[in-house]
Amino acid sequence: MEDENKYYVVRKKAVPDVLLKVVEAKKLLDSSKKMTVREATDRAGISRSSFYKYQDDIFPFSEGGRGKTITLSISMLNEPGLLSDLLKVVAFYHVNILTIHQSIPVNGVASISLSVEVLKETGNLSKLVEEMESLKGVTDVKILARE
Repeated sequence: MEDENKYYVVRKKAVPDVLLKVVEAKKLLDSSKKMTVREATDRAGISRSSFYKYQDDIFPFSEGGRGKTITLSISMLNEPGLLSDLLKVVAFYHVNILTIHQSIPVNGVASISLSVEVLKETGNLSKLVEEMESLKGVTDVKILARE
């Protein structure tokens, strides 16, 4: 039997529309304490039964991670200062580095394993990953684990 508490990280484009609408309805409910579930689901364009079915199983990546450990796999060109630039992004988002391992570069590409602890002051984790990916010389960022 599969572990029902297992987590998967997927890109937004792979998430079914109904689940994105559940997230939208949850945001509406959080933003207005007077809004009912019926009003939020109507505005989001889903049924209440869909909302109740998935409400505890979907949340934006940046939520629910506080106090968790996230391990990232990063491939980057072997260029002076690039690791420093990457770590500046990590520092900006206020995640606590637990471990960092960089392999010896092969064909000019280094592999990094970075485990971080998500703190209450940590910024948006999706934006953290996006900003890492946008660095010139970073070729790939993957989330390997979330504990």
